[in-house]
Amino acid sequence: MISEQWVWQVLFAPLASFVIIGFIIKPWLGVLGRRRAGNDASAGRDPLARLASGMTIAAVGLAFVISLVALFDTIDGHGSIEYPVHDWLTVGGLNFTVGILMDPLTAIMLVVVTGVSLMVQIYSLGYMSAEDDGGYTRYFAYMSLFTASMVGMVLASNIVQLFAFWELVGLCSYLLIGFWFTRPSAAAAAKKAFIVTRVGDFGFLLAIMYLFYNNDAFAAQGLSSIDIRDIYTAVDDKVIVGGVVTWIAAGIFAGAVGKSGQFPLHTWLPDAMEGPTPVSALIHAATMVAAGVFLVARFFPLFEASQTMMSVVALVGGFTALFAASMGLVANDIKRVLAYSTISQLGYMMLALGTGAYAVAMFHLFTHAFFKALLFLGSGSVNHASGTFDMRYMGGLRKVMPITYATFLIGSISLAGILPSAGGWSKDEILTAAWLGVNTAGAIGFWMAMIAASMTGFYIFRALFMTFEGEFKGGSDADPADALHGPVHLAESPTSMVLPLVILGVASLVIGFLVNPIIDLGIVPKHWFLHFLGEGPVHVEIHDFNVILAVGAMLTGVSGIVLAYFMYIKGTISPARVSEAVKPVHTLLLRKYYFDKLYEDWFVRRFFYGGLAKWLDWADKTIIDNIVNKIGALGRNIGVVGRELQNGQLQEYGAAIFVGVLTIVGLYIWFL
Repeated sequence: MISEQWVWQVLFAPLASFVIIGFIIKPWLGVLGRRRAGNDASAGRDPLARLASGMTIAAVGLAFVISLVALFDTIDGHGSIEYPVHDWLTVGGLNFTVGILMDPLTAIMLVVVTGVSLMVQIYSLGYMSAEDDGGYTRYFAYMSLFTASMVGMVLASNIVQLFAFWELVGLCSYLLIGFWFTRPSAAAAAKKAFIVTRVGDFGFLLAIMYLFYNNDAFAAQGLSSIDIRDIYTAVDDKVIVGGVVTWIAAGIFAGAVGKSGQFPLHTWLPDAMEGPTPVSALIHAATMVAAGVFLVARFFPLFEASQTMMSVVALVGGFTALFAASMGLVANDIKRVLAYSTISQLGYMMLALGTGAYAVAMFHLFTHAFFKALLFLGSGSVNHASGTFDMRYMGGLRKVMPITYATFLIGSISLAGILPSAGGWSKDEILTAAWLGVNTAGAIGFWMAMIAASMTGFYIFRALFMTFEGEFKGGSDADPADALHGPVHLAESPTSMVLPLVILGVASLVIGFLVNPIIDLGIVPKHWFLHFLGEGPVHVEIHDFNVILAVGAMLTGVSGIVLAYFMYIKGTISPARVSEAVKPVHTLLLRKYYFDKLYEDWFVRRFFYGGLAKWLDWADKTIIDNIVNKIGALGRNIGVVGRELQNGQLQEYGAAIFVGVLTIVGLYIWFL
């Protein structure tokens, strides 16, 4: 069995990388004066800067290897490895501890986070090589901290420890989304992501406080209200029931909605594309957005105990899948198309969780990490060649970028849910679970998910056709709106960028069937992935592969692909005429249902700045300041009297003492 010290290295290896790069290498570069602003030399060729990238890759690579060992040991341990918890702080009757919760969910998530992060770091060698030394080293320092934060959240054995790393993930996303902080759009996107996710995090914090409030009920049974395993026990033993469970689950789900970009806190996620493309791949594939789904899965026994919250999760998930997919239909920025697809796919996962298919949701999270990272890294590769992310100025790249095209095609097939790709297997499992779900909300979510599947096939192949087919349309040189475009360089990306694409492409094609086959493969039993997650604290119900639903779902996706083919390859249907025919709907989708306008203009400017903030400002100046000023004036006036008495005249002091003595004697005689 892998020792606890080695498992901690999954966290401490990337954390040490961050400390060394951020506090030693980067300052040393500054001392040596090796910043290359305005210099043609590449940061990727600087030995000290290359040390930073190499250290990040080595640290994440070590974490990945240890994660694989931990996974195999967890399998051998039938789903659990017990590690002791360590006392940290005692407050009253509550003891704060730090420890590792190693179960199937943890083992799977560790492999996903470190594996995808490793591919992203390798890809970043080529993608970020144009950065000057300061930006290059800062990037790898942030990425190391981001990986460490996500790993720390996954390993956490109690909810306070989890919340600390949860917030650190949010901080890292702020730093990476706003990496190019001199761009106003990047700074605004980082601020937006931080603020919007804080709204959901406030609900999560309330849930933790509610657990503290009910600590006496836990303590009476010898349990801790912050230990995750004790929370499972409390739910099973009915220590917390009814409304308490519902409110705690609601708070936790609020945090998940913010981090995973679910409706109505989805608006930050498309704007997060302002960060470097490898950052987008990591945020949208294996770290920040997956954190919300992981959170619900981690506390799934709480949700199972509340049918109300199960229905809410299913409906929010199903609606988000459909809602986000509709906006992806008209987006022209390739990264924003992928961002909307991320929101939609996370909606599928929430739908699965809401219908009781805990293991199926994690299966889709697992496959989604590979094909979504592939698609984002592919978008970075085409940007490297065309200098723009606007698909209207791409086209014809298949001829000059065959490897990027082939891998992007695999990712698109997987996202569209076409068998035998990885996404096809996991999406079919979700639809089957929703169809056979435990509540009516699941049935409603099923139909929303089916419609979203058709939209998914359309928008991802629209992106594929606009980017790779036809003739090249000039790239950044022809894009009048792209003031920050890069140079046009029509050639395949360097090996450091292509190699991760190939690895992720192979995984996106076969990993779904390999880890969760519908037949017994000998080494890998039938439905191994689902059975393995069932060895944890949550009972998993496994449904047989439904051929009718699978064929129906695939045909639904294919219908969207065929429509995209006739519109963007054959030209049988004119996109411009379709847009004109449904202009109000097209405008609604382009404006993202006006949610940004609603939030920024009404809630922020009118309600908060124009109403609430003005009232609070008036109350502060008129009421609070007046009270403080009156208290201060009272103190000053009393001080004036005291100051007059303390004038330094000894005869007056003597007279005062004499009067005081006479007063005391008089009072004594009077009351005697």
